[in-house]
Amino acid sequence: MFPIKDNIPTDRFPFVTVALIAINFVVYVLAIRHGGSLISGPDTSEVVKYGAIPYALTHSGAHCGVVNVPQLGGVVQTVACQGQPGVSGTPTDTIPTWETVFTAMFMHASILHIGGNMLFLWIFGNNIEDSMGPVKYLGFYLVGGLAALALQVAVGPNSTAPTLGASGAIAAVLGGYLVLYPRARVLTVVFIILFFTVIELPAVVMLGIWFAEQALFGAAGLTNPAGGGGGVAYFAHIGGFAFGALAIRLLATKRKQVPPRHPIY
Repeated sequence: MFPIKDNIPTDRFPFVTVALIAINFVVYVLAIRHGGSLISGPDTSEVVKYGAIPYALTHSGAHCGVVNVPQLGGVVQTVACQGQPGVSGTPTDTIPTWETVFTAMFMHASILHIGGNMLFLWIFGNNIEDSMGPVKYLGFYLVGGLAALALQVAVGPNSTAPTLGASGAIAAVLGGYLVLYPRARVLTVVFIILFFTVIELPAVVMLGIWFAEQALFGAAGLTNPAGGGGGVAYFAHIGGFAFGALAIRLLATKRKQVPPRHPIY
């Protein structure tokens, strides 16, 4: 499901939301200039350098880097960290591990990754910014991203898979929106196998289904030793969403009235 628009008006221009979207796209362009492509995103070395790696965050001084592993038919790149069995040497071109907690929020893996995230941020972020003002909203967004990463790291502290993207912080925005505007109407594109349709859904349904999917796929990943999550940080989404739902009432100072139900095409 992809949202197109909602029916909650805003009283002021969402400067912080627009700035966050712009910063994310600027970072994406800068990242692919150092290696990668516009469609497939930055190369592995950039992702490992600026992504947040749970193993590095839970093991002091354990910097991580890209290594080439020979296999039949070629070479496969993987991530190795200091302190792991059989790993020696010091990776080059790294940044302090604590910085990756923040840089990871603005790195994206592909054009589809950043496009989807920024769409959700634009549709739901402007109302959350409107509810609490720009300064508190920026703090809410950043802390939501930290809370999202914290849960992802807690679930897999020894993982060497880089966590990156704004989806954890945006999940906090979604959690706050669900609490403030459960009866808002969201025009949504719904894909059904090879077909799609556009329908108007209550926010509680649209976001409720989204959260249920994250919980289901996250639980499936825990019970499937071979993985299967496709590289998606589901627990970051869950952590961000839970933070947003819990923190929104402490920060939001106003709530718009939900307009009477009518088509929002």
